[in-house]
Amino acid sequence: MFDTLFDQKYLQDPHAVYARLRAEEPVHRTATPHGVQMWVVSRYEDVRAAMTDPRLSKDFTNNPGVIKANTLPGGDSSGYEATVPHNMLFVDEPDHGRLRRLVTKAFTAKRVTALRPRIEEISAALLDQAGSEFDLMHDYAVPLPAMVIGELLGVPEDHWPQLIKWSNTTIEGGALDPEEVVKAATDFTDYLAELCEERRAEPKDDLFSALVQVQDEQGSLSQRELVDTAFLLVVAGHETTVHLICNGMLALLRHPDQLAKLREDESLLPGAIEELLRYDGPISTSTLRFTKEPVVIGGTEIPAGQLVLVSLLAANRDEERFGADSLDITRSAAQHVAFGHGIHYCLGAPLARTEGVIAFRHLLERYPKLEVTVPEAELAWRPGLLMHGLTRLPVRG
Repeated sequence: MFDTLFDQKYLQDPHAVYARLRAEEPVHRTATPHGVQMWVVSRYEDVRAAMTDPRLSKDFTNNPGVIKANTLPGGDSSGYEATVPHNMLFVDEPDHGRLRRLVTKAFTAKRVTALRPRIEEISAALLDQAGSEFDLMHDYAVPLPAMVIGELLGVPEDHWPQLIKWSNTTIEGGALDPEEVVKAATDFTDYLAELCEERRAEPKDDLFSALVQVQDEQGSLSQRELVDTAFLLVVAGHETTVHLICNGMLALLRHPDQLAKLREDESLLPGAIEELLRYDGPISTSTLRFTKEPVVIGGTEIPAGQLVLVSLLAANRDEERFGADSLDITRSAAQHVAFGHGIHYCLGAPLARTEGVIAFRHLLERYPKLEVTVPEAELAWRPGLLMHGLTRLPVRG
């Protein structure tokens, strides 16, 4: 079976599509709207196995033609090729371990913990400005993590809106006009290269300066790796939290019994965050992998040189692993794969969880009668394969 899976119907309800695939064809060959062919993996056990299989590579620099080789005649893969940077998310061992260790020297738990009071301040100030009727996406969920990651990295405040635009465009990858994606990715990396040079000349107490210091002291982080790592931290540090907040709050509003339970006992909040990540997480699929040799996944043999996409959304709704397809904030959802699995597990997960707990607590305390102000049919989901998120969420409380 071969079709174009990622159409508008998929964007509006990917869970229904993945439920069918898990039941009928858990390893499914498809193509994107721009003609890039790939195999989609949708069952929990298969997804976890694929994310730790060394025969599935993420290092496209060692096989630069593999994306184009999997593009149909008349298709355009340039949008994907432009958004495959050389950072720890797109390399295999031993380079992955080297880069992760270097980034960990700068992106410390202490640095994240020290941000908590500032996250509280930013969240409260944004809700003060929002009033009683606002767009939860654009007035709160977008600026909160953008301002936090901006302060963490040391990005000037007046540059944050532009970084958000570049981030959104590059993340949506092949779903948009390839020329637009290529330009955004180029402008984004050029800006980050300039900012790194500024921090080398005039260091500050921020993550960019710490990364530059690691590069200079260790000597094993190339200039391209430095810039592409900064790119990863900006995108991953912002996008996931935006959609954790909006997807999660929409899920709670759609399940008033669960929302009431959480309002009655805020001590349930950390566990509820894990269940919201599982139930309707911010990341639809992992970034691309390719087979270095023939690989059998879920009983299906995928030839060498093929692109593979593992679906985190699908795995997290697998009935074989998590039972009934329902939201339960008291569920033990610790084994979800919303932040990935294996060596590429999200380095920024603790920051996202911290922001999520603060955001939901403030929303619950400020808005005892929060509700969506538009019909369900008017809620639209953003294009692209990687992120799973709304384009807006008008509410009042």
